[in-house]
Amino acid sequence: GLLNTPASINPLLSSSPVERDLTELIYSGLLRSDGQGNFIPDLAESYTVSPDGLNYTFTLKPKLVWHDGKPVTTDDVIFTIMKAKDPSIRSTRRASWEGVEVQKIDSLHVSFKLKQSFALFLDNLTLGILPAHRWQKISAEGFSSASLNLEPIGTGPYQVATLKRDKDNLPLIYTLTSFKHFALGEPKIAKIIIRFYPSTDALLSAYQRGEIGAMNAIEPDTARALEASGARVLTTTLPRVFGIFFNQNRANLFTRPEVRAALNAAINRDALISEIFRGYGRALTGPLPLSLFTDTDDTETSTSSATTSPTDILKRAGWQKNASTSLWELPIKKKGDAPLTLQFTLTTSDAPELKRVATLVKRDWEAVGVGVTIKVFEWGALNQTVIRPRDYEALLFGEVVGRNPDLYSFWHSTQRLDPGLNIALYTNTTVDKILDEIKVASTTDRRVAGYQDFEAEIRKDQPAVFLYAPDFLYVIPPEIQAIDLGTINTPAERFLGVYQWYIKTDRIWPLFL
Repeated sequence: GLLNTPASINPLLSSSPVERDLTELIYSGLLRSDGQGNFIPDLAESYTVSPDGLNYTFTLKPKLVWHDGKPVTTDDVIFTIMKAKDPSIRSTRRASWEGVEVQKIDSLHVSFKLKQSFALFLDNLTLGILPAHRWQKISAEGFSSASLNLEPIGTGPYQVATLKRDKDNLPLIYTLTSFKHFALGEPKIAKIIIRFYPSTDALLSAYQRGEIGAMNAIEPDTARALEASGARVLTTTLPRVFGIFFNQNRANLFTRPEVRAALNAAINRDALISEIFRGYGRALTGPLPLSLFTDTDDTETSTSSATTSPTDILKRAGWQKNASTSLWELPIKKKGDAPLTLQFTLTTSDAPELKRVATLVKRDWEAVGVGVTIKVFEWGALNQTVIRPRDYEALLFGEVVGRNPDLYSFWHSTQRLDPGLNIALYTNTTVDKILDEIKVASTTDRRVAGYQDFEAEIRKDQPAVFLYAPDFLYVIPPEIQAIDLGTINTPAERFLGVYQWYIKTDRIWPLFL
């Protein structure tokens, strides 16, 4: 069971979780993530990388075919990349291919040339490939509305067998069958039926009446109740960072390091994980979602604020409590000026999870004498009228940083303004240099060292209060075996190993092995 209805089951256009889920099942790329931070060949048989890291040459497996039986060639690869780069298509993957040249060598060999080495380029090659023979006659204007977006032909582990639509002609049920010519072997589970629901309540009702056996997009309270009743709930921590980002341009008080340190020290993260997420999450004090590169736990911090009370931090800096308001104030030395009061507006989206987090954070801050007003926006309005123009004082928001974090767009000073994602408007020349070096680092060790240096700088400056990384929750029938979520980047990546899942086993004589 999936939440909401897909509009584009297309690797270049898929943007919603339901669209990405189906795209993962139906399409495949040259490479495939193994769920452990590495890549395995999918449509590709092999590849080579030049010593300078600028040229990648891929060899396709021979005799690959599409779901419709037509042969797969490098023409399909080139067609897909060129469409991804086409600004009129407005692909969600366009930024990944800027500055990359793709060239056909022959029907089985294709090369990619980069302007500068990029350590995480291989992740680009997991992009699902489109069949050129199906799409090449479709104009850019008609690309997003083409019927192929809901009747997809791919090379992935599952192909569309039937589609049932509702009275408004929207997808209601997809029946997917295993693709016997899938590059990594025919999946063992023969059929997957996908049903769509308009709300989490409808999704849960369908599960309870036995209409579906697997679902995600459920609340932590629901997951705990299902586990208590014997349901199988798989979990893994998503590579996301949720925190409160300070806009020092809009609220002068955030320019003061003691204010940022006190706000950080006042948060009870353990209570947040327990009360809101029922334990399905991980408390964070830094900008990386997991301690992927160190042996220390992320909840340990080198900042003094973690072991010093917010009251002590503010008192040492000259702040005083106002007897009538109980809020902290900083006397201004210039005669006649009003004191600086520690109060501000916290802005977030209307997502239930974020509203609850905002309420808990407000409780913690008000308990130590900080005045907080919460402003909530619908996601579209938040993005257009608040985030893009940077019209907020403090923003409760999340970042999808990925399993191999490319933090450039979130923290490099060049990304402070829209369309950049540096929502803390953070500027640090040392961090800029570190992020520039990480992008071109040729070895894992060099990237790890860069991430450690980056995190140390962020912890020192505290441009944000980092809160948590959420768990992904997946209810799955107990009879399904060989499912391992691993380290997934998005919920859709729970299907990375779907071709290996199985339900039944059989005992066979050794002579038949």
